[in-house]
Amino acid sequence: MDKKPSETGSFAAKDNCSEEENELARLRKENQRLMMENDILKQAALIMGRK
Repeated sequence: MDKKPSETGSFAAKDNCSEEENELARLRKENQRLMMENDILKQAALIMGRK
Protein backbone atom coordinates (compact mmCIF):
# COMPACT_ATOMS: atom_id res chain seq x y z
CA MET A 1 0.00 0.00 0.00
CA ASP A 2 1.41 3.37 -0.99
CA LYS A 3 1.68 6.03 1.66
CA LYS A 4 0.75 9.63 0.94
CA PRO A 5 3.47 12.28 0.94
CA SER A 6 1.55 14.08 3.67
CA GLU A 7 2.03 10.99 5.91
CA THR A 8 5.78 10.62 5.36
CA GLY A 9 6.76 14.23 4.70
CA SER A 10 8.62 13.11 1.57
CA PHE A 11 7.90 13.05 -2.14
CA ALA A 12 10.61 10.43 -2.84
CA ALA A 13 9.06 7.22 -4.17
CA LYS A 14 11.10 4.99 -1.85
CA ASP A 15 9.76 6.82 1.21
CA ASN A 16 6.14 6.41 0.15
CA CYS A 17 6.14 2.65 -0.50
CA SER A 18 5.36 -0.20 1.87
CA GLU A 19 8.13 -2.34 3.35
CA GLU A 20 7.23 -5.15 0.92
CA GLU A 21 7.47 -2.83 -2.09
CA ASN A 22 10.84 -1.51 -0.91
CA GLU A 23 12.13 -5.07 -0.42
CA LEU A 24 10.85 -6.13 -3.84
CA ALA A 25 12.60 -3.17 -5.50
CA ARG A 26 15.83 -3.97 -3.60
CA LEU A 27 15.68 -7.65 -4.58
CA ARG A 28 15.00 -6.81 -8.25
CA LYS A 29 18.00 -4.49 -8.28
CA GLU A 30 20.20 -7.15 -6.65
CA ASN A 31 18.94 -9.79 -9.09
CA GLN A 32 19.82 -7.54 -12.05
CA ARG A 33 23.34 -6.97 -10.65
CA LEU A 34 23.87 -10.71 -10.11
CA MET A 35 22.70 -11.53 -13.64
CA MET A 36 25.18 -8.99 -15.05
CA GLU A 37 28.00 -10.46 -12.93
CA ASN A 38 27.08 -13.95 -14.13
CA ASP A 39 27.20 -12.83 -17.79
CA ILE A 40 30.63 -11.24 -17.23
CA LEU A 41 31.96 -14.44 -15.66
CA LYS A 42 30.56 -16.56 -18.50
CA GLN A 43 32.29 -14.35 -21.06
CA ALA A 44 35.55 -14.44 -19.09
CA ALA A 45 35.36 -18.26 -18.99
CA LEU A 46 34.88 -18.36 -22.76
CA ILE A 47 37.87 -16.07 -23.32
CA MET A 48 40.08 -18.05 -20.96
CA GLY A 49 38.98 -21.32 -22.59
CA ARG A 50 40.26 -20.11 -25.98
CA LYS A 51 43.80 -19.50 -24.74
